[in-house]
Amino acid sequence: QVQLVESGGGLVQTGGSLRLSCAASGRDFSEYRVGWFRQAPGKEREFVAGILWNSNKTAYQESVKGRFTIFRDNAKNTVFLQMNSLKPEDTAVYVCAADPTLPYGESDSTTKYDYWGQGTQVTVSS
Repeated sequence: QVQLVESGGGLVQTGGSLRLSCAASGRDFSEYRVGWFRQAPGKEREFVAGILWNSNKTAYQESVKGRFTIFRDNAKNTVFLQMNSLKPEDTAVYVCAADPTLPYGESDSTTKYDYWGQGTQVTVSS
């Protein structure tokens, strides 16, 4: 049974930083693709960033490039999303997802990941 548990969300002022964690368990994730997604009230879920577990190959949504960094800690089976220079429009529930076979070209898919966490709330005040 695959489990993904997010943590690290909270309330922060504009320009602040947060680090989200996605702790994975239940499988060998060495070949998995992991993605971070977010969903704001009244909006559709959108891709934020993705990483292939056994490489440094990453992908980002254009609006977060240069501000967010996705990286992993293999020893802890955890993927992180470091978010800097946060803006009010970054406010959303952030969810991590994992999939064993999703190709790099589909890492931004909001429907093709097999496993999803419950999410963590990020609120950026103006």
